[in-house]
Amino acid sequence: MSQSEDERPDVTKLADQLRDADLDYKFAQLFTHSGGFFNYCADESEALQTLNQIIKIEQINNVFCWDQDLRNFLDVIHTPYSLELTENNDAAFITCEYLIAYDGRIMLSHNNIRHYHSSRLPSKIIIMATVSQIANNLTEAMMKVKRAGMPKNLTSISGSQSKLDSPTKDNTKLFLLLLED
Repeated sequence: MSQSEDERPDVTKLADQLRDADLDYKFAQLFTHSGGFFNYCADESEALQTLNQIIKIEQINNVFCWDQDLRNFLDVIHTPYSLELTENNDAAFITCEYLIAYDGRIMLSHNNIRHYHSSRLPSKIIIMATVSQIANNLTEAMMKVKRAGMPKNLTSISGSQSKLDSPTKDNTKLFLLLLED
């Protein structure tokens, strides 16, 4: 018997039910529960195939992507991109700092979105991350960030509120490609 949208437990209840689950499973459940699209990729080849499918299905034509490694993926599948965020970008392809298992959120910094405010990102965001970037909670992620040299402009996004500072834009689609290290 499936639950209707109204009967689904909220994120807090779901997180409590999953408290003893493996971090990657817990993160995946909470991320998808909040509206994100989770894609596990065993290797870079599978990540490339998944990225290509997302770009085709979502009819993405121009991507904001300034990370050199990610641009290599876009080059392979012949997808146009720009190093600066423009009005022509219908998607962003970015990395992240950490994935927060506690609530299924994704931590971003200046390293991932440059000097742009997260609310300016396009309505389709594709994030590439690795399993080792999963942190149990925000405190653990912040301690790791601090140890690594404190990047600027920390923010977080989730499937239900991909634009943390701009809740009016609720049509945002957040895709995660989680790659095995």
